Amino acid sequence: MKQGILTINAGSSSIKFALFELNGGLARHPSLSGQIDGLGAEARLVATHGSGQAFPEVGLKPGVQHQEAFDELLRWLGGHNEDDWKISAVGHRVVHGGELYSQPMVLTPEVLAELEQFIVLAPLHQPHNLAGIRALSARLPQIPQIGCFDTAFHRTQPHIAQLFALPRALSAEGVKRYGFHGLSYEYIARVLPEHSDKASGRVIVAHLGNGASMCAMVNRRSQATSMGFTAIDGLVMGTRSGALDPGVILYLLENKGLGVKQLTRLLYKESGLLGVSGLSQDMRTLLASSDPAAAEAVELFCYRAVTQIGSLAAAIGGIDALVFTGGIGEHAAEIRRRIVDGCRWLGVELDPEANSGQRIHIGTSTSRVDVLVIPTDEEWMIADHTQALLRQ
Repeated sequence: MKQGILTINAGSSSIKFALFELNGGLARHPSLSGQIDGLGAEARLVATHGSGQAFPEVGLKPGVQHQEAFDELLRWLGGHNEDDWKISAVGHRVVHGGELYSQPMVLTPEVLAELEQFIVLAPLHQPHNLAGIRALSARLPQIPQIGCFDTAFHRTQPHIAQLFALPRALSAEGVKRYGFHGLSYEYIARVLPEHSDKASGRVIVAHLGNGASMCAMVNRRSQATSMGFTAIDGLVMGTRSGALDPGVILYLLENKGLGVKQLTRLLYKESGLLGVSGLSQDMRTLLASSDPAAAEAVELFCYRAVTQIGSLAAAIGGIDALVFTGGIGEHAAEIRRRIVDGCRWLGVELDPEANSGQRIHIGTSTSRVDVLVIPTDEEWMIADHTQALLRQ
């Protein structure tokens, strides 16, 4: 019988999963992985064996929601259990752990109740994270459910880096900068010494995807990050606005008559690359388009990325390495080129051939700053944390 750890990343319209073998230590790659997407509409389950072979796609009944989807996932896993798997624990990505949780935790009913407090801070993610935990806890009541928090990695930041210039009473209530994408940054911090002798220096990691942020590290510990109180702050994203003058919110409230729900939709779902281009949130589509608005959206994305690198470099006193990760960071050579070009004043130089060739090291031999592309692996990070708690 094979022991395994199941990892779950439940979003608003999808559930990502992976199964890692645990016998003799945690496997570096999953034995199978996949996702259920299209929840609430035309849902389907797609998965790939660890060998790279795709399993037949499974269509789910129209309109299926999270709880039914987890039933389907467990049935599907049971039907593909030719290796006699036994799930030892389930590790869940939880976007917001606030100040309470700076380490992975066993998810008891009491912990879940506390995590509900943070739904207002991560409305697109937290409710679905918790729904997935409750669904699997009910269906696998004897198996430990472990929460791994995206905010936890940033709790090493200096106190001053977490503050807003608001009345102290609000800070005491928890209105401060938390940071997100922590599991991705933690993975990069874990593997970076394998690729750079500057790993313990001043490193800026750019996690660029539909959700985008950056993190400045020293000695592989978070010191500053672009996202703040919520996952809407900082960089331009697929549909999120990124950093915004608070006066814009006041203007929309007072002069446009927008309510809270309308503002939430505008800032989270209708802005970013989609809002500026009027075309798409997909960077591939925008780069291929001849529409001037699409070109402007790409230019704004890169401009804001360059200015954020400058800000983070100032926060940690310079930069020794720049790492790209995430869907755009790993695959969009043109976006990397534009961002690095804007950072030449920092001593960053790009090797065009290495960049277009999708190599790990894409800086020139004379670049004062190491420039790397490292694929992130949040699922393995969750599995690793889960294994560590099982040992305890």
